[in-house]
Amino acid sequence: MLVVLLVSGGACRPSDRTTAGAAAPARLGIGRPAMTAEIRAWDTDVMPDGTGLPPGSGTAAQGAEIYRRKCAACHGKTGTEGPFDRLAGREPRQAFPFGRDPRLVKTVGNYWPYATTLYDYLNRAMPLTAPGSLKPDEIYALVAFLLWRNEIVADTAVMDAQTLPRVFMPARDRFVLDNRRGGAEVR
Repeated sequence: MLVVLLVSGGACRPSDRTTAGAAAPARLGIGRPAMTAEIRAWDTDVMPDGTGLPPGSGTAAQGAEIYRRKCAACHGKTGTEGPFDRLAGREPRQAFPFGRDPRLVKTVGNYWPYATTLYDYLNRAMPLTAPGSLKPDEIYALVAFLLWRNEIVADTAVMDAQTLPRVFMPARDRFVLDNRRGGAEVR
């Protein structure tokens, strides 16, 4: 059998003939064009400036209850206990030595550069058992709660499409836009 495979191996090679000028078909005959409503349902990204945030609002008090029901099992009662990622904590406050000391824990309060990114992430990926199931008001409330737990906003702050983009995160100025075009340059 091995001899047959070795002898016939040349017959299995791709053709040496070129197909220059052959264009791909306009349609492959599979699927269908996406409907506008289908595209809109998946177009949920939120930009740092708040573009894409939906209507809704929430407070830390509302978020505390939602957190207790939907987040505490994975992140602990206050967001610091785990077993999964720690969400609350601002240490180190002024330094940013994560690259030098892997024991330092990255949290919402000391690492995330934009509060709107927190909304975007919660909307897409949480809770772990039912990603994408949270309503906008629940997400705004959870964001308010987590920002309050990280000493970034007051416990009375209302988060919505207007207020959330204005939240200044402690790590915002610690990130540099990666504008490399390839090669060895490093910023």
